[in-house]
Amino acid sequence: MTSISGNTTGLKPAQQRALERLAERRIAQGDIIDRETARQLAALSFALNRQLGLLIHRSGQIACLMVGDFGRITFPALAGLGSGKRLRGLRCVRTTLGQTGITDEDVMDLACLRLDLFSVLSLRDGLPDRLFTAHLIPQNRAGRDWAELPPVHPANQSGSCLALIEALEDEFARTTPLAAVDAGKDRAILVSVSTAPRQEAEASLNELAELARSAGVVVLDRVLQRRRQLHPRFLMGQGKLLEIMLASVRLAANLLIFDQELTPSQMRSITDHSDLRVIDRTQLILDIFARRARSREGKLQIEMAQLKYMLPRLGTRDDALSRLTGGIGARGPGETRLEIDKRRINDRIARLARELKNVGQERYRRRGRRRKREVPVISLVGYTNAGKSTLLNTLTHSDILAEDLLFATLDPSSRRLRFPEDMEVIITDTVGFIRNLPAELLKAFASTLEELREADLILHVIDRANPEWRQQAEVVADLLTRLELDSIPSIRVLNKMDLLGEAEKEKALQEGALHGDIGISAMDSASLRPLLGRAEKLLRSQSDRQFFASAQVLK
Repeated sequence: MTSISGNTTGLKPAQQRALERLAERRIAQGDIIDRETARQLAALSFALNRQLGLLIHRSGQIACLMVGDFGRITFPALAGLGSGKRLRGLRCVRTTLGQTGITDEDVMDLACLRLDLFSVLSLRDGLPDRLFTAHLIPQNRAGRDWAELPPVHPANQSGSCLALIEALEDEFARTTPLAAVDAGKDRAILVSVSTAPRQEAEASLNELAELARSAGVVVLDRVLQRRRQLHPRFLMGQGKLLEIMLASVRLAANLLIFDQELTPSQMRSITDHSDLRVIDRTQLILDIFARRARSREGKLQIEMAQLKYMLPRLGTRDDALSRLTGGIGARGPGETRLEIDKRRINDRIARLARELKNVGQERYRRRGRRRKREVPVISLVGYTNAGKSTLLNTLTHSDILAEDLLFATLDPSSRRLRFPEDMEVIITDTVGFIRNLPAELLKAFASTLEELREADLILHVIDRANPEWRQQAEVVADLLTRLELDSIPSIRVLNKMDLLGEAEKEKALQEGALHGDIGISAMDSASLRPLLGRAEKLLRSQSDRQFFASAQVLK
């Protein structure tokens, strides 16, 4: 049965039945709307003094009848409706009681919902007057990504609307073939709306593209807009949002990824104006972490961070807002579905916190046994994809996963390492850092990052071949300060020197020598000798100081 949505309050039973009869009609093949259906739609809209809208399948069946107010109609959720390729497979016909013609809001709905056609039926004395129709086009013409058909009376339509829609689908397919995109992957448009300087915003957007690649997402386009002030609802203006929606139709995108963290209200506002999935940078990072976590602790940490992120963003529609419960003291409105979901999430978070506490205690006991053996600990820290895992593999002849991807390895790894002077240490690889690291994620990994507190030496690994290496090094240094780890002795290790040209490499080595940095190539064991010598010297001098201090205490 066709659904009726929108402003149905105050309708008389006879009016309700008339709407139901209209919703059960079938539109004649080839017509945008046939003459008889247009006559009934106009008469009901005039009698109710409300706009009415029809969502019509290409088969001619009415999918939904929308009841609005005098000035506008509101679209329901269209998930699962339509069966088109680039376009949804639905067209909309709405009445107007005032201004005639296609409005900017109609174009926004046309683009954001990927409708086949959008038609506006004007009225005259309760009868159909003219039908104004607009549709999307694959390429911009005269500054517009949409075109209008000449207005006609519903009884004088020429040509088949199905033939027009099929021609549009074919033209979209020729412009950007779907075969050019891996059908098994998400196809995304990256969006950044920033108040930062352009160079900084572009660097962050490039990093977002690398995050998307790590998540297996195909990036179709990037949109960068700089504003003096972010729009409170959409981050950007509605004109830019319309431009992105039109691009998503041309490129067959199914995902929008925002570089900025969206508030719950912004997420709802954008998804209300689009049928695309919308996520932000934080959600993308959480998804990557969820894929890469292998240990029990890592999975617990990621699940907790995801639940904390999801909790304020729950927007599940609840059609049974007053579900009743029985029993003395429990009469009246029961819990809504949204409240039940929130309670369950809070219960799950509390349970995960208890499990993580137990795991943290186990980790603390393991560190205690290590302290008793008085084995020095070296911790590798650095920006994600700086080469920490590769360095650990080369130093200890291990085979930990190391790929040219952001957050390729997530779970901490520890290996034994013997220095040339017969000194044994434990070297630990930790999760990589990144700018704008989600606060909840940092809290979730608190127990893992506690490993750093037990370190006798920190090796700060820096990707020297990255143009943004200075900013990345600052991000890691700031995070170490926030974690109160800046007092631990550290060595800055300039990795990937082999990727630099000879002149740039010589300059980097000279600059590094002035600051006490050591240049290496993590894949070349011969280049690691100066690093091992410096690390061993620092650990021995630190051990001697501790021995002297303990001797003074004994005296």
